[in-house]
Amino acid sequence: MAKAKTPRTAKPKAEKKVLQMPDNGKAGNGFVPGALEPEIRIRAYELYEQRGCTPGQEAEDWLAAEREVLERHTQQTHTA
Repeated sequence: MAKAKTPRTAKPKAEKKVLQMPDNGKAGNGFVPGALEPEIRIRAYELYEQRGCTPGQEAEDWLAAEREVLERHTQQTHTA
């Protein structure tokens, strides 16, 4: 007689840790204001394309884009 199969239990998945934006939206604590994130994302992708779409430097592209956008934003707020 065949044995009844026992159901397999799935292994627990690793939790993804997602950084949350602060409620006040200030960038002084290392967070980027939410309004600038889409601009940084687009610039990072442009940098990726300029490198020939080669993977492996995503963090460098993001940090360079973040620097550029924040610098431009800071200059605009100081001259306005």
